[in-house]
This record gives sequence, C-alpha cells and structure tokens, in this order.
Amino acid sequence: MRRVILSAVIMTCVLITGYGQSRAELEEMRKKNLEEIEYVDRMLRSTATEKSENINELRVIGKKLNLRENLINEYRQEILLLEYRISLNRIAGEMLEEDLNNLKNEYAKSIVSAYKATKGTPALAFILSSADFNQGYMRLKYIQQVARYRRKETETIETIYKELQNTQAKLERDRVNIRDLKVREERQKQILGNEKSRKERLVSTLGKKETQLKQDLAQKKKIAKQIENEIARLIEEERKRSEVTPMSNEMRLIGDSFGDNRGRLPWPVDMGLVTSHFGLQPHPVLKNVTEDNIGIEITSGEATKAKAVFMGEVVRVFAITGANMAVIIRHGVYLTVYQNIVNVRVKAGDSVATGEILGDVFSDSNNGGKSVLKFMIYEEKKKLDPERWLLKK
Repeated sequence: MRRVILSAVIMTCVLITGYGQSRAELEEMRKKNLEEIEYVDRMLRSTATEKSENINELRVIGKKLNLRENLINEYRQEILLLEYRISLNRIAGEMLEEDLNNLKNEYAKSIVSAYKATKGTPALAFILSSADFNQGYMRLKYIQQVARYRRKETETIETIYKELQNTQAKLERDRVNIRDLKVREERQKQILGNEKSRKERLVSTLGKKETQLKQDLAQKKKIAKQIENEIARLIEEERKRSEVTPMSNEMRLIGDSFGDNRGRLPWPVDMGLVTSHFGLQPHPVLKNVTEDNIGIEITSGEATKAKAVFMGEVVRVFAITGANMAVIIRHGVYLTVYQNIVNVRVKAGDSVATGEILGDVFSDSNNGGKSVLKFMIYEEKKKLDPERWLLKK
C-alpha cells in the first residue's frame, strides 16, 4: 500500500507541469513580455530629451505599466508553481526515506533469520549436512530463494536511494530558482513604482491643459464622424449599384474567408502596440469623460508602413482635415479602414493582396518620430473590435 501511495505522489510531481500553465509556458510569456517592454523602452527613450507631454505618450507609459504588471504576475505564478512542486517533492522525499529505512530493517531481519535457520553454518556445509537427498534439495532451494530475495531487496534499496537523491536535488534546485525569482520580482516592483510615479507626474501636467485636451477630443470625434459618414455614403452607393450589379461571387468568397479568419488576421504594421482600445474607454486624464472609439490606435516607435490585413478591393481613398489620408478596403461584407496615412500607394478600384503596402503611417517628428495608425473594421455599418480579429502577439 505504501508503494502505491508513493507512486501516486511521484506521478503527481511529474504531471504538475501539465496542470494550468506549465513553467515552460510561463517562461515563454515572460520572454515575450520582456521583449515588448524593451520595445516600449526604446520608444520612450526616443522622446526622453524632448518635452513630450501628450496623450499618446501617456498611453505608451500606461501600456508599459500593464506589461510590467503582467511580468510581475508571471513571476508570482511561477513561484507558486515551484512552491507547490516543492511541497509535493517534500512529501515524496519523506515517504521515500521511510520506505528506505523500512527496507533496510527488513533486509537486516532477513539476514538474521537466514543465519538462525542455517545455525551459522556455511551454505555448502549446510547442504552437505542434510540427513538425506530430499532434505539437501530443500536446503538448496531455500538458500537460492534467500539469495534471490536479497538481490531483489538490494536493487529496490538502490532504486529508492537514487530516487531520494534525485528528489532532494530537485528540492534544492527549486529553492534556488524561487530565491532568484523573488529577487527579480522585487526588482520589477521597484521599477513599476518608479514608472507609476512618472505616469502620475505626466497626468498632473496634462491635467493643467484641460482646454487643449477637450479640443483634441472634439477633433477626434469629428474625424470619427467623417469616417462613419464616408462609410455610410459608400454603403449606400454600393446598395444602389447592387440593384444593377450584385456583389461578385469572388468578393463573396473573400468575405467568407475574411470572417473565417477572425483572430488570425496579420497586423497592419510590422511592429507596434495598441495604445487606444475599441469602444467606450475612460479618458486617461479628464475626469468623468469617456471616449467612444470606432477602432484602435497602434503606436510604432519608428517610421512604418500600413499594410492590408487581408485581400480585397480598395473602395475609398480620401483626405481628412488635420489627420492625413484614409484608405477603405472591402472584403465581401467586411470593410477595413486605415487612417493617418501619407504617401498612399493605392487608389480606388485596386485589388490588394494580404500584406500589401498601402502607404506610410505618418511619423510625428514632434513626438520622437512615433507613428500612430488608426485601424478600424466594419461589417457593413456595424463597428467591430479589431483586437478580436488580429492575431494575438
């Protein structure tokens, strides 16, 4: 029974990596988080020597805080995982040690019993002193059985001893790893505290520019309205056209394929991070003020190209006052919108492939050369959350 329990404990220790998030998965997540934090650091360093006090800078810092908090959480999860594994290995070690002691005692008793049975006589003499052939044969069998039992017990003792040594080595390695992880976690908490202070200072500074912030918000709403009006006009034109010429089978197939790729669409820029999310969002500075975003904003730390996320047909290229150019691509019943583009390379009527360059995202020299792409997805007039459609990074 004891061995059955021990086997169950050892099996639990083996399977612990498959429970929840394995340590390897946590390490991979941490690696990606650190890479993204480094990317944001480079982005922020590009404006460190400039007086960069704007909402986008605040959002970049906010994104970095989120990444840092995720990193700390991953350290905590890994520590908990190791602590749980240590507790199981400790139980396994105690049981192995107890079994080892029991086996040693049983082995010692078997030697004493065999000695008493043969009365201390050497094996050959013990056999030859038999009263007859049958008794000699039985004594031979007895001695062989004792020898087999001893070999088996010796092998079992060696196996358990090695397992005990391995378990103790695992315990020590896990303890060392936990100490290292706790040091890293504490370091990240200190950095997080400094970054939160930086964010609070920027919020305080921007809070003194309430009038300008409200004007920027009004401009953003105006741009969103212009895009929505353009899409409404486009859909109405296509509705009238469809009465004469229905949507082609090819375009319908593209639309079906687009819909099947929800969550798997490539990003419209090579590198970047989402600094403004879809839907109703609290304003990062103005109290009791919300923004109703029709898409997302993707900020890149350097000049970058805007790319089509799926094959389709360019149906609109138009200018937005104070916000550069916008490109609308149709994919069956779906539309993708790319705004804040300069040097546009496509025109209405062009067929585009997935990943095809549409133009340059405007790079703001007054903000460290950052590029901010406004990206939207529609199902006809219905606004969709682009983050649910793009491939998870």
